[in-house]
Amino acid sequence: MELRPLMTRAAEVPIAVVQGIGPDLFSLPTPCTEYDVRTLLNHLISWTGSRFEAAAHKTPLPESPAEDHDFTAEPDWAARYAVSVRAAAAAWSEQAAWEGETGLSVSGAMPASVIGGMMFAELLLHAWDLAAATGQKVPVDDELARALFGQASAMAEMARRYGAIGPEVAVSETAPLLDRALGLAGRDPAWTS
Repeated sequence: MELRPLMTRAAEVPIAVVQGIGPDLFSLPTPCTEYDVRTLLNHLISWTGSRFEAAAHKTPLPESPAEDHDFTAEPDWAARYAVSVRAAAAAWSEQAAWEGETGLSVSGAMPASVIGGMMFAELLLHAWDLAAATGQKVPVDDELARALFGQASAMAEMARRYGAIGPEVAVSETAPLLDRALGLAGRDPAWTS
């Protein structure tokens, strides 16, 4: 399934979830055991905003704050994230973004289609992580779930090799596609805090 036409819709998923998170929820655990809600929000903002947009345009990566920077301590952080991720998704909606090579860090370039696919999954998976942690329903429609399942199927082995996701969680073949995608990506669809 081609991801390019789905990027702007995919970006709206974490935006909706992020808007439902207040400071009183920041210390809650998430399915990503190394992150609480605040640190996962900061990870999401750091990777799916201006870095993601620069990768689409194949321009030098912007100067990024340190890995431990707390975006959630800044005024209007959720609204600024929405602007940033929408701009990134719009850039990835252009065919040129998916051609050639690009990168998300100074460590090197990869095929742009790999980066775009990774970031598509990052948007939806971390939106689910944050929704699960904060008691929200993640707004992933059937088409996005189908695309995420395809992307998770394609990238899971490599992502596990690099420690980006955990071991596969067994999920019934008759489960909804979103649940099956979560299992492929090392998440238990029944996770609760």
